[in-house]
Amino acid sequence: MQFSSSGYIIKIRNHGEKSAIVTLVCPDRGKIVGYVNGATGKRHLGIYQPGNYISFNAYARVEENMLSFKGVELVRSHAADFVMNNDKIGALVSLCRLVDECVAENDDLGILYTAVDDFFAHINDKNWLVYYSFFEYYLLEFLGIGLDVSKCAVTGKKNDLRYISPKSGRAVCAEIGEPYKDKLFAYPQYILDKNYQPRNAEIANVLSMTGSFLQKNFLTQHNLQLPENRADLLSIVKTYKI
Repeated sequence: MQFSSSGYIIKIRNHGEKSAIVTLVCPDRGKIVGYVNGATGKRHLGIYQPGNYISFNAYARVEENMLSFKGVELVRSHAADFVMNNDKIGALVSLCRLVDECVAENDDLGILYTAVDDFFAHINDKNWLVYYSFFEYYLLEFLGIGLDVSKCAVTGKKNDLRYISPKSGRAVCAEIGEPYKDKLFAYPQYILDKNYQPRNAEIANVLSMTGSFLQKNFLTQHNLQLPENRADLLSIVKTYKI
């Protein structure tokens, strides 16, 4: 098996003295894992960093074998976008780990890949954290635990939707949810409207909501926890300036 592709590095694990096992997320191949000879040598230190976008040739003698990556070239370097900003590092680590732990190899990522790509494309924008929140929302959909935001779970109404039930993940309209609003998540309107300039409280709500559903409906079932760095994102959103 042999092919050429490109993708973002999301994980590097040393293998021997100078080689590494590299995990990538690609637009056409999903998540793939391969061996790179000499990846940790001084000449390649600037290439094999989480978040960098590389092109490569991949091959394996038989389909069951691990891929080997050769002819690797750095297409876009994102290391400098994160190195001096602990908040962005926390988001990078969280995104990479969630993709690594939640996504199976070779799955078609669809809109989830677009969300990953958008995060890196806008990492130097003031509203970079908004793009991270879109990533987690679409990760829920990818895992098959997306929210039912189409109508009120109680009345069936499709208008005036204001809340999301933390138990069912279903929408609740204003008249039904108002008495219980302190126990409900707010409706993720800015996600549905593709509005990339929401208020801080809206971002915090979506991150609280996606974190809750990811932990309850996927991570716990696989004996996993949300990345430690992710907790920092809920703290910084209070002082986050778009």
